[in-house]
Amino acid sequence: MRQPGESAGAYAKRRLNGFISLTKPRVVELLLVTTLPTMIFAQRGFPDIWLILSTMVGGALAAAAASSFNCYIDRDIDKVMDRTKTRALVTGDVTDREALVFSWVLSIISIAVLWIGTNPLTAALGVVAILLYVVLYTLILKRRTSQNIVWGGLAGCMPVLIAWAAVTNKIEWPAIILFLIIFLWTPPHYWPLSMKYQDDYQHADVPMLGAIANARTVSVQVVLYAWATVVCSLLLTPLGYAGIVYTVLGAVAGAWFIYESHVLYREAQRDHEPKVINKKAMKVFGISITYLTILFVALAIDPFVGQPLFGH
Repeated sequence: MRQPGESAGAYAKRRLNGFISLTKPRVVELLLVTTLPTMIFAQRGFPDIWLILSTMVGGALAAAAASSFNCYIDRDIDKVMDRTKTRALVTGDVTDREALVFSWVLSIISIAVLWIGTNPLTAALGVVAILLYVVLYTLILKRRTSQNIVWGGLAGCMPVLIAWAAVTNKIEWPAIILFLIIFLWTPPHYWPLSMKYQDDYQHADVPMLGAIANARTVSVQVVLYAWATVVCSLLLTPLGYAGIVYTVLGAVAGAWFIYESHVLYREAQRDHEPKVINKKAMKVFGISITYLTILFVALAIDPFVGQPLFGH
């Protein structure tokens, strides 16, 4: 609704920003970071520019659609959480009906772009990605189990399969390994954040692990998953798919990620004040993003620098 004294331009800008916020642009950006490097790795060079654009745009719209559906479904709990109470559906910048229509339109366009610009397999994977996030995570798991982000995180793994299928029109072992990397990475990425927003999740009755378990328990899980992520990432080398750039950068960045996870574990075992532990948790959260970015940048560079260390 237009506010008293609000100019037409300001009202239009507020509405536009509201719709954009439904798509969770920062999440979409992170997903796209994994898409292009996977396409380059699958092609062992640069794919056709139109294939890249179709995959990136279609994938971004699919992620945006899933996020918009998520905002629509979770609008009741967004009202009671401090970190989400300014979202467009809570403030009324976008109506419920508008958000639902917007979500469906994005979904249809995204699948059309993937179908026309890539191939039917890629489009089908786009549908699966949306369903995993909207149905499996948001509707089924999020409010019922502390494992919500583990299995719900499958949706976030789909961009690498989409990217690989766009280039090769099939799913191969390297794509499955990349899928597993992101699957294992999601808990140690998100659980530290849930530690910081423990009160929010408790107030909304959402059983994120950081809200229902103490810092000691969460930090143990973060360490275990961080180790699993890094070990899985390095499987591309002995299996004959990755070369020196990916191996070295993956190992170095992985060691950093594991080290900081252990620092969080150590501080949690000492029963420091929540503020101290939360500061360490947010550091792990930030480093997890940096780690994944380095890993996939290395993935994109690797095909241009020598051959796989173990010939495949």
